[in-house]
Amino acid sequence: MAYSSFIYEVEDGIATVRLNDPDRLNALTFQTYEELEKLTADLAQDERVKVLVLTGSGKGFCSGGSVHEIIAKLLEMEADALYRFTRMTCNVVKNMRQLKKPIIAAVNGIAAGAGAMLALASDLRIVSDRAKFAFLFVKVGLSGADMGALYLLPRIVGQGKAIELLFLGDAIDAQEALRIGLANRVVPHEKLMEEAYSLARRLKEGPLYALGVTKELLNLEADMALEAALETEATAQARCMQSRDFREGYRAFSEKRAPRFNQT
Repeated sequence: MAYSSFIYEVEDGIATVRLNDPDRLNALTFQTYEELEKLTADLAQDERVKVLVLTGSGKGFCSGGSVHEIIAKLLEMEADALYRFTRMTCNVVKNMRQLKKPIIAAVNGIAAGAGAMLALASDLRIVSDRAKFAFLFVKVGLSGADMGALYLLPRIVGQGKAIELLFLGDAIDAQEALRIGLANRVVPHEKLMEEAYSLARRLKEGPLYALGVTKELLNLEADMALEAALETEATAQARCMQSRDFREGYRAFSEKRAPRFNQT
């Protein structure tokens, strides 16, 4: 399917979403949200796609919601329409977190507001040394509770740092993002996509079923007591032990070779 608000390509099992409004640092519009909501839901059934890479065109990753095309129009909406919009934005994050496929954010520039949340909802963040993050919802008079920020951010950077980022809305650079765990890797800007696709290929060749189960349980166990988490892991691991990838992993180890996962 063709999308008008971003570039979408699939090659050799790796899908790329490239936000494509570089003149406005890839600011999101209502249409972008609608198309991202649909795509992130559809990817669950798309067997061509094993890994998703999310990035931006030009100098920015995503500067958040468009000031004129979203924020100005929100001021004119009634309560029910506002809720439909916020529910749609949250659905994008829900779909990304529930997708049992790895998502890599290749953060090439500023990731602000909703843009920071798209990066946060990804599984891994490979970050250009020119990138910055800003959770700036409070700077437009909104709470920091946007698109799952209060759920996801403390789990990645800790409660204290999350409060600072959400209360103040200040931008942090790539090295600070790496220091607090928001970035997984910081690489020279010109090497960003090379590094992101190298990681995507490595994940694509891994045990995809087991990776999907791992992501699923990371979400489920966040609020579980230990006993419930252990029961969940015991059940899931028993399922993985019945998979072809587990048998292939054992054979590869025994034969002293690299495993060939995902073989039909």
